[in-house]
Amino acid sequence: MRILVTGGAGFIGSAVVRHLVLDKGYDVLNIDKLTYAGTEASLKSVDNQSGYRFLKADICDHGAIAEAILRFQPDRIMHLAAESHVDRSITGAKDFIATNIVGTFNMLECARQYWMGLESARKDAFRFLHVSTDEVYGSLSDDGLFTEDTPYDPSSPYSASKAASDHLAKSWMRTYGLPVVVSNCSNNYGPYHFPEKLIPLIILNAMEGKPLPVYGDGSNIRDWLYVEDHARALDIIAERGRIGETYNVGGRNEKRNIDVVARVCELMDALRPGKEPHSRLITHVTDRPGHDARYAIDATKLETELGWRARENFDTGIEKTVRWYLDNQWWWAPLRGGYSGTRLGLLDLPKQGAA
Repeated sequence: MRILVTGGAGFIGSAVVRHLVLDKGYDVLNIDKLTYAGTEASLKSVDNQSGYRFLKADICDHGAIAEAILRFQPDRIMHLAAESHVDRSITGAKDFIATNIVGTFNMLECARQYWMGLESARKDAFRFLHVSTDEVYGSLSDDGLFTEDTPYDPSSPYSASKAASDHLAKSWMRTYGLPVVVSNCSNNYGPYHFPEKLIPLIILNAMEGKPLPVYGDGSNIRDWLYVEDHARALDIIAERGRIGETYNVGGRNEKRNIDVVARVCELMDALRPGKEPHSRLITHVTDRPGHDARYAIDATKLETELGWRARENFDTGIEKTVRWYLDNQWWWAPLRGGYSGTRLGLLDLPKQGAA
């Protein structure tokens, strides 16, 4: 099995590559631009594997992508490359439009051109998996779950760009027949997570005795999914998912942000105790513009139709995650040098009453 993965040096992408190469024994071509959030250090465990190869390229570069696909001759394409941080999208939406929308268009076109030239058996077996987010659905109230039929209602430039890319992927199936499957996942966490995101940021700030920023009152709820569970799900969806369908991937672990931070503090107190509890570092900061109140995924379709189950609950997954960051400074220290944990996505808004 030959699988082309885009964004395979990122957080979720590297987990997918490690799973495909080490657990499944597949041949994998990883295409990644190596932006700030992509690092080949996340792929150290597969570097010397005979079935793994890496190409530094931009998914917006039609020539490079078309040539890479033609040379590698993949049986599947798993498209994960994306700009993914909501805060960065607030003040730098252009990169999100370019990568998430134009880049996805380019991947679909290159895949279509390749797929049209395959002989019949390989053409029938080919799949293009487009990996997306639950943020395309907007915000939930206190009740209910996101299903595959939930209407799209994105709130941020990031989620709007991903919603657009989802629609592109589905339209390439309906218009051209390209065998596309789409997945939408809840918030991922685990090893190799770039330190701008909530959980790694809190862990590393706690290690360094820095403030632990919590947006607003911390009541925003997310459904947390351990990244290795997600990687297995994506492999299953790419292999057995029905063409033209969407599959939601969630961990069934709804937590308020403040409770996530508090749990990390408890683990840090146990694993690396200081003179005072780490919870003293919790600092409430101005909320993010357009901050969705609650996300929660109904993964019933994936569980019943394809047989996937999450192996980690939040308690087991978060302890593994904290221990990993404590034990792997070699990975995060260089990234932390370029990003010290400062707040991103702040708008210079006029003061109330100003003209």
